[in-house]
Amino acid sequence: MADSSKRRILVVDDEEDLCEILRFNLENEGYDVDTALSAEEALSMDVKQYSLILLDVMMGKTSGFQMAKQLKQNEQTAKVPIIFLTARNSENDAVTGLTLGADDYIAKPFSLREVMLRVGAVIRRTAGDSAKDAESTEDKTVSHEGLVIDTLSKTVSVDSQIVAFTKIEYGLLLTLLSHKDRVFSRQELIERAWPHDVVVLDRTVDVNITRLRKKIGRYADHITTRPGFGYTFTDKLA
Repeated sequence: MADSSKRRILVVDDEEDLCEILRFNLENEGYDVDTALSAEEALSMDVKQYSLILLDVMMGKTSGFQMAKQLKQNEQTAKVPIIFLTARNSENDAVTGLTLGADDYIAKPFSLREVMLRVGAVIRRTAGDSAKDAESTEDKTVSHEGLVIDTLSKTVSVDSQIVAFTKIEYGLLLTLLSHKDRVFSRQELIERAWPHDVVVLDRTVDVNITRLRKKIGRYADHITTRPGFGYTFTDKLA
């Protein structure tokens, strides 16, 4: 059973049988689950109390996309994570959902195991984001000697020189530098630095680490490879 700490999930789908199947399986994982058979019904509820919404796209009067847009425009519900569940599986639909601020997109038919794994991943990540938001009010910089990350301006400086980083490179460096001497597997780095709607190969992580090392110059050797385990930022070199 998942360690969900009784997080609340709202399932919104006009297929009543599917709602009940998802409710049953999510409750078995330890979540508190409510269901709604339309966007209108869901919007009449206290949506801000939920840790996650599983939201169908193709519904009656108000589509899942329209509901998500309303939620993201409301300050009280803007940060509630959304996973779209839908039979529409085109790239354009996925892009639309993610552009609206969804955290994931699962096409029907899906396996219940896949849904449980995706739900757990999104909840863990968004809980981590909340913790990082709280920490950011205290720690504005993360650094090692002249290698400095400003977490407010999202910039990296190397010996007082600002260096351009992609969002992925920034995420990798922030993860490693914030947890010196902790070894991160490639999968852990993928979960922290990449969007959850893309498939990332281990080789892609290696390529980005290589680029990252080049950009941090004389600090490159501090990012070390632990064969069979992953990567770490070593505070002191041997």
